[in-house]
Amino acid sequence: MSFQEWPSDKVKEVWQTACAQLELELSHGVFNTWILPNPLTQITASGQKITATIISPTGFHSTNLKNKLGVHLQKVLVGVIGKPVKIDYQVGDPLLRQRELANKNSSSTPSSNSLNPTPLGRSGGQQNQSPRAEDLFSESSLESAGKNQAVVRAKSIGLRHDYTFETFAVSSSNEMAHAAATAVSQNPGEAYNPLFLYGGVGVGKTHLMHAIGHNILISQPSAKIIYSTGEEFTNQIVSAIQTKRTIGFKDRYRTADVLLLDDVQFIAGKTSVQEEFFHTFNALTKNNRQIVLTSDRPPHEILLLESRLRSRLEAGLMIDIQQPSFELRTAILLIKSKALNIPISIEMAKMIAARVDSARKIGGILNSLRSSVELKNKELSPELIEQTLVTEADQRRPKLNAKIQDVIKTVSDHYHLKQQAVKGKSRKKRIALARHVAMYVCKEDLGEPYAEIGRWFSSRDHSTVLHAYHKVQDMISKDDSLQQEVSAIRMSLAGIR
Repeated sequence: MSFQEWPSDKVKEVWQTACAQLELELSHGVFNTWILPNPLTQITASGQKITATIISPTGFHSTNLKNKLGVHLQKVLVGVIGKPVKIDYQVGDPLLRQRELANKNSSSTPSSNSLNPTPLGRSGGQQNQSPRAEDLFSESSLESAGKNQAVVRAKSIGLRHDYTFETFAVSSSNEMAHAAATAVSQNPGEAYNPLFLYGGVGVGKTHLMHAIGHNILISQPSAKIIYSTGEEFTNQIVSAIQTKRTIGFKDRYRTADVLLLDDVQFIAGKTSVQEEFFHTFNALTKNNRQIVLTSDRPPHEILLLESRLRSRLEAGLMIDIQQPSFELRTAILLIKSKALNIPISIEMAKMIAARVDSARKIGGILNSLRSSVELKNKELSPELIEQTLVTEADQRRPKLNAKIQDVIKTVSDHYHLKQQAVKGKSRKKRIALARHVAMYVCKEDLGEPYAEIGRWFSSRDHSTVLHAYHKVQDMISKDDSLQQEVSAIRMSLAGIR
């Protein structure tokens, strides 16, 4: 089959477009060090096969460009050309090669003879000089290229760029999980395998999982890391069976260096999925490959999970991550607000942390505030925060189709008390707390008048119910366990139809 060589002006156009995109995606140092000195000099086509030739001044340049940025460079060229591209890395004199091609295309205008473009955004419109040799081989340049490759790989794997150890706030509720995750990222396959993290929504399980992936990529850029959710894993197996591509699926997962599987509880009850995961688990652990799993509950509480799989999950290190405390929520809020460039004071952060019970909800509140400030030109103030909190609470909280008697029954059941005691006049601490919580929910979630609420509780007056409401509201902002109890009661009431 004959090869057709693209004209130099077309090659130049492709390389200019690719460089414009690469300059936006790579750091200034990496772009100057690893892209500019290694230009695209030739493109040949044979049928549907496209080969792009990259010329590097030395073998060192060629090898490092291929190993560190080859995947990303190929992806960009495929996007520009619109067809699959194979990159041919060669060592030679880029300028000499450019002159040879220019002579071949003598009809081209003088401006098209140089294939080393002036990328967008450079000052003065002058052509950049190649970096000095000492800059190319400097430790900082190589380290920058390595970190950039890790960022590119992390994005292709599906890891969130902001889920790193640096952005993870640590307190007593998650310090053990943080320590274990750090140890796994430093010695994958050796320390705590498998690592099983479980807990409620918004406690940081996924954040730690992604942080492990990021840390491994920094020290081992070529590590084969697979990140998937339980749902995605299930869908991929179903698709592989339907398309008769199970061999490819098995090869992909069983040859991984690190498997990060989020929400593993999703595979429970699915026989073929559990079967495949069981064999994948065995293949990876046999070869000391790291497995990290997250779930909303421990293995023994995952219904319909096969016993042989449960025993393997429990053989590793299992860590329960508790709901973040008020102090931790405040810290998380300050870290996230700094990343989003939202100038929130510590008092404002405390105001939000007192009303929001998870890191995930904190992110939603901050995004709403950012939208109000940047798009609606509102001033960041306690009033704006209060308005946002009320709006978010109305949107997120399940609509309760309940009545006052439903609240009294649900609260009584939750605290293992008789309804008559909760409605009565007993001043015992446990009974009084349940009564106050019931009054709080009736007002906060049902919107009942204070007088009507008081009538259900031994005809108490308006001021008594008002006092109970504010007391519970204040306690919730400081007591995480009470906050969780009220959330549980609301979830029970949400099921009433």
